[in-house]
Amino acid sequence: MDFAPSPRAQELTELVRAFMTEEIEPVEAAYHQELKRRREAGKGEQWQELPIMKELQAKARAQGLWNLFLPAGHEGPYAEKYGTLGGTGLSNVDYAPIAELTGRSFIAPYVFNCNAPDTGNSEVLLKYGTQAQKDEWLDPLLDGRIRSAFLMTEPAVASSDATNMELTAVIDGDSIVLNGTKWFSTGVGHPDCDIFIVMGLTDPEADRHHRHSMVLVPRNTPGVKIERMLNTMGFYDEPHGHGEVSLTDVRVPRENFVSGPGEAFAIAQGRLGPGRVHHCMRLIGLAEKSLELAIERGTSREAFGKKLINLGGNRERLAQARIAIESTRLLVLNAAWKLDVGGAMNAISEVSQIKVAAPRMALDVIDFAMQIHGGGGMTDDFPLAGAWTGARSLRFADGPDEVHLGLIARLELMKHGVSR
Repeated sequence: MDFAPSPRAQELTELVRAFMTEEIEPVEAAYHQELKRRREAGKGEQWQELPIMKELQAKARAQGLWNLFLPAGHEGPYAEKYGTLGGTGLSNVDYAPIAELTGRSFIAPYVFNCNAPDTGNSEVLLKYGTQAQKDEWLDPLLDGRIRSAFLMTEPAVASSDATNMELTAVIDGDSIVLNGTKWFSTGVGHPDCDIFIVMGLTDPEADRHHRHSMVLVPRNTPGVKIERMLNTMGFYDEPHGHGEVSLTDVRVPRENFVSGPGEAFAIAQGRLGPGRVHHCMRLIGLAEKSLELAIERGTSREAFGKKLINLGGNRERLAQARIAIESTRLLVLNAAWKLDVGGAMNAISEVSQIKVAAPRMALDVIDFAMQIHGGGGMTDDFPLAGAWTGARSLRFADGPDEVHLGLIARLELMKHGVSR
């Protein structure tokens, strides 16, 4: 078991840390204030990217801090063309501390072109896409010219069981015809979101894990409609957002299947393992930032003649937060290491464990920080309410806790000869 990052990863981590301190942190508050001003103006301008983002991206790219997520062994020529220092991809263990750092900021993942769902969609195309698909969609994604969305969850079914999906992706001669509705499709609000990866039902007679397919659907295809942008507890996450998308008699070439018809679940297993490590490490960074804010607030304000940190068991909560963060970081690094040495099938339980543990830990730490901030912690004067909402949503984003807990329990029972 080796969690030590490589020398190259250590170099990149320090460069990311310096970039965030010098370039991102000084402007992030103003970035969000400008989005808020645009939102309150009521003209829809908050869905346009702010110029400062392009400026930050250009600076990051000039320093080789671009597409840091590219996975070792799957980057091919793309790391040389659009990648980082040295032109090779990182292992999951190497990328983990970088992802943690970016989790301290709402905008950092976008600055480094390391944001979900573009990272996962890029990995799908890297691992399973044809060369034509890579040329058309992966190149501009890695170049930062376009963004993407992943359409899986549906409003009319219990999407915690992905085999329930009802949107159809039916073969009709040389075409695929799609009909149905998806929602919580992250990123569809951004004006540069040009390509969707859509999961749909292709063969209802096949076994339950070979019925569905992933299909590349350009946003401007006739029949695609963004019905509405959804809020999560009042937050719209502009300029990217989460949308409800209808597809009505949408027709794309048969070549737009990813890997082939019926391959959606096989692709998803390869896609979601590393992506969950990314999410969980970013949550650790979010928890670290929230704990720092709690300490700053708790040591700078007084009530009842004492510093806030010395009231109501806050020192104990501070200590428990530190223990929880450190424990979760080790759990995530263990999952990352198992993915590196044996692939997704080697870390099934470990990935599910971190998917449960990391959001719960982050929510506890953020709640502590909000409590120390009093009523202000629930406003957008501080980043804590948004942080809490983001962490809470991740308990759904890659499958609800109950699904992961059931899988962990089943794998444990199998060690003792207990069948499903």
